Amino acid sequence: MNNKRDYYEVLGVSRDASDQEIKSAYRKLAIKYHPDKNSGDKNAEEKFKEAAEAYSVLSDPEKRARYDRFGHSGMQGGFSGFDPNIFGDFGDILGEFFGFGDIFGGRRRSGPTRGADLRYDLKISFREAAFGLKTKIKIPRQDSCTSCGGSGAAKGKPPVTCPTCKGAGQVRYQQGFFSISRSCGHCNGTGRIITEPCAACQGKGLVHKEKVLEVRIPAGVDNGARLRIQGEGEAGSHNGPSGDLYVIIYVEEHPFFQRQENNIYCQVPVSIVQAVLGAEIVVPTLEGEEKIKIPEGTQTGTVFRLRNKGIVSLGGRGRGDQFVTLNIVVPAKLTREQRQAYENLAKVSHDDELIQERNIFDKVKDIFG
Repeated sequence: MNNKRDYYEVLGVSRDASDQEIKSAYRKLAIKYHPDKNSGDKNAEEKFKEAAEAYSVLSDPEKRARYDRFGHSGMQGGFSGFDPNIFGDFGDILGEFFGFGDIFGGRRRSGPTRGADLRYDLKISFREAAFGLKTKIKIPRQDSCTSCGGSGAAKGKPPVTCPTCKGAGQVRYQQGFFSISRSCGHCNGTGRIITEPCAACQGKGLVHKEKVLEVRIPAGVDNGARLRIQGEGEAGSHNGPSGDLYVIIYVEEHPFFQRQENNIYCQVPVSIVQAVLGAEIVVPTLEGEEKIKIPEGTQTGTVFRLRNKGIVSLGGRGRGDQFVTLNIVVPAKLTREQRQAYENLAKVSHDDELIQERNIFDKVKDIFG
C-alpha cells in the first residue's frame, strides 16, 4: 500500500494552484527544512526530500496531469521516488538563501566582472542647451592597474592555480543526503591565488585615478537629458569590461526666456502710446535682436510668433518658434506735459470709451502693480 502523502497536501496548496503558488509553497518548505538550518535532524531531512519530490512532479505540466488523473500510481515506471537530480533546476529557488553556486555537481567559477556604471551631473546654461557645446569633465574612478595589467600580481609573479579547488573556483562537500558546491573561500571563487601582490594596487588589479574627458552635448538637449558614454565607467575586476558613464544634464533657468518643448516664450513691455499708435519694437532672440511691427490699437496680451527662432530639435530635424507676449505698461508717474496730454485726451473721448479705457488701465495696474 502506498503510504505517501498527497503532493498538494505536502506543499499545502489547492489542486487548482498556479505554477507560481506551487513554486512559492515549495520555496517556503525548502527554507524551513533545509539541512543547513537543521543539521542532524532526520525528520527535517525527510520533509525536505518529501517537498522536493512533490515539487518535481507538480512543477512539470506532464507529470502533474498524470498525477492528477492516476495519483501516485501514475508516477510508477516513469518516476520512482526521490531523485537527487531534480535539484538541478532549483538553484534559483535555494541559491539566494544558502549561498549555493550550482547544486549536485554544477561548477561555477568567478571570472572577469563588469565595472560599475558612473554618473556625472553637468550644469549648462540655457543657451548652451539650445546650441550644444563641447566641454571637459573630470571623472574620479577605478581604473585597471597599468603596473600589473589588472591581474593584481607583481610583474614576473603570475597567479597560480588555487590548491584548494584546483582552479575550479568551487569546492564540493557532502551534507546529509546530497552534495553541494560552494565558492572556494581560499581564492574567493577565482580559481587562482596571487602569491606576490602588485605593489601599485596591493593585489586588487585596480587603482583610483581621475580622468579628463571631452564630451559633446548636442544642440536641443533639455533638463534631465541623459548622455551615455560607453566604456568610461569604472574598470572591471580581473580584466573585465568597463562600465559606462552617464552624464545627466541640468539646464539653468533663463531670466528672459522660458522653454516648452522646442518653443521658447518671452514677455515684452510696450508703452500705451506704442500700443495705441502702433510702433516698431526690438525683441531679443537667442541669436540676437529681431524687429516686430506693432499695429495701432494693439491690446495687452497680444502674442506675436517668430518662426524658427526657438530650440533646434534634438538630432537637427526642425526648429521651434519664439512666442512674444506684449504687456502694456502704465506709467507710475506723469510729467506735467504728459498729464495735460491725457487730460486733453479724456475731454475728446466719449464717456463710454473713457470708462472702458479706464477699466483696461485698472487691469494693467493690477497686473503690473
